[in-house]
Amino acid sequence: MKNMKYKAGLLVLVFVLGVFSSCKDLTDLNKNPNAINAEDGNVNLLMPSVLGPAARNYLSLGLENMAGAVQFIQRSGWAGGTNYFEWDNVDWGGYYDLLRTNALLIENANRDGFAFHEGVGLTMRAFLFGQIADYWGDAPYSMSLQGNTGDIKYLYPEYDTQEAIYNGVIADLKAAAALFATGDETFVDGNADLYFGGNSEAWEKFANSLLIRYYVRISEKNSDAKSAVEAIVAGGMYIQSSSEDATMDYTGGSNDTWPLVYDSETSSTRNLACSTIIDQMNSTNDPRKSVWFAPVAVRWVQDTNIEGAASDMLADGVPTSILPDWIDYQGADAEFTRLYNPNDVERNDNEFVGVPPGLLQTDIHSYNGCENGAQGRHNYHVSMLTREFMDGNPQPGDLLQARLVSAAEMHFTLSEMALKGWSVGDAETHYNAGVMASLETWGVEDQYDAFIAEVAFDGTEEQVLTQKWVASFCNATEAWNDYRRTGYPQFTLLDDVARAPYPALRFGYGGDELNNNTSNVNAAIEGLQTTEYSGAIGKNSVYSRTWLHQGTDVPY
Repeated sequence: MKNMKYKAGLLVLVFVLGVFSSCKDLTDLNKNPNAINAEDGNVNLLMPSVLGPAARNYLSLGLENMAGAVQFIQRSGWAGGTNYFEWDNVDWGGYYDLLRTNALLIENANRDGFAFHEGVGLTMRAFLFGQIADYWGDAPYSMSLQGNTGDIKYLYPEYDTQEAIYNGVIADLKAAAALFATGDETFVDGNADLYFGGNSEAWEKFANSLLIRYYVRISEKNSDAKSAVEAIVAGGMYIQSSSEDATMDYTGGSNDTWPLVYDSETSSTRNLACSTIIDQMNSTNDPRKSVWFAPVAVRWVQDTNIEGAASDMLADGVPTSILPDWIDYQGADAEFTRLYNPNDVERNDNEFVGVPPGLLQTDIHSYNGCENGAQGRHNYHVSMLTREFMDGNPQPGDLLQARLVSAAEMHFTLSEMALKGWSVGDAETHYNAGVMASLETWGVEDQYDAFIAEVAFDGTEEQVLTQKWVASFCNATEAWNDYRRTGYPQFTLLDDVARAPYPALRFGYGGDELNNNTSNVNAAIEGLQTTEYSGAIGKNSVYSRTWLHQGTDVPY
């Protein structure tokens, strides 16, 4: 109690002295205690506040809506964004919120001479702005993040072209790689670096790998791309081994949980396997299939001695009523089967079954003969994600991580470029390395020899991009970018609900911009190019082309 009274008295004295000392101190007292002031932002505290959300957001998009776009999953409920591309009104506030914090990281690192932290900030600025350009097209860039200057023009910023943003992304990554190459790790706290633990060489490889990604992305419209990628590959400072992947572990903390948290039948059965990926993996005996997807809970078995399909199932051969909820099948020792006569009805009796892309939601519920059909109910005749994906609680060192760039992506990319005549190594060598890197990522590298015999290199871009697509599971955003660039894989879907028989090409500008920055967003919309599927929405349609994809008929 005495200590408390002493501290209280001392605080009063300090306060009184402070008030009468100078006007400068009065200014300091008027600071918002809840705001991060530029001069107070510790770079080691700012860094994880950018790295963590950036990785989580990237994973969430790649595991959910983009996973539907590239036909890894289909949802049986609340499926608009995943199955049917309801991306017409998507705001980007979350990206710019992170970019504001990141701008403070860059500013303070530059002011204090911390090369490592400045390099991280430049890399993440490129990573975040690159996504904005990828998803929307033109966007505020050179006039963004300056709303605190007091100049009203920055509250309603003009848009930069998609091309200008990509050029800025490349410039930032080059500058970042140069900073990391110095090896200066002054004031680095490894615990604050959620990706590489404060390793500047790993960050240099990450920055250069992002450079490869973006140079290839714009290669049809940038004459420097080929020589730039060739120079990076010749230098060897890019991600080449799965142990070097740019990843972030999940700790299981309250703000650091896996995007898919399953706590009821409704949430647990929502994400179903898509037939496109299941058919591909079934046809090649892909060992990753059982890592990602669970066998059907109740498997169909042919029996020509019955009529139609049995209403009950068998549990280890004993007739029993079908269980109502997904949880009843989890961890059970029994083998659940159901009989049907293939001469009477059509059923998919494979161990792993996916839902065709674009089905009406009611048809998903009843697909493959399921009679438990309703939103939020378990379709026991279709594969779901495995329990590892479904428990929602990965720990450091688990297979489940946020992965920003992988060695598999790099090798498949360079294999494709080698087929185009770029001097980046041998196409088959990179292809085989990409396959191995992905198998290592998912803990099935011991099955490489058997699997590579199934998918032996045939020298075609389609094969390379197909295996790159498979390897992008959990990172579907990059598969979507490759699809828009190359047309591979050749996705199609039923368009009873979706407005086109193909995946969407972009996000529509959101209501915040349409309502509050109207003239500038409208100018950007005018630069979009409609397709036959843009429909009544017109140029701001998710099926319209941004600058990067104009002047081409790829992917459609």
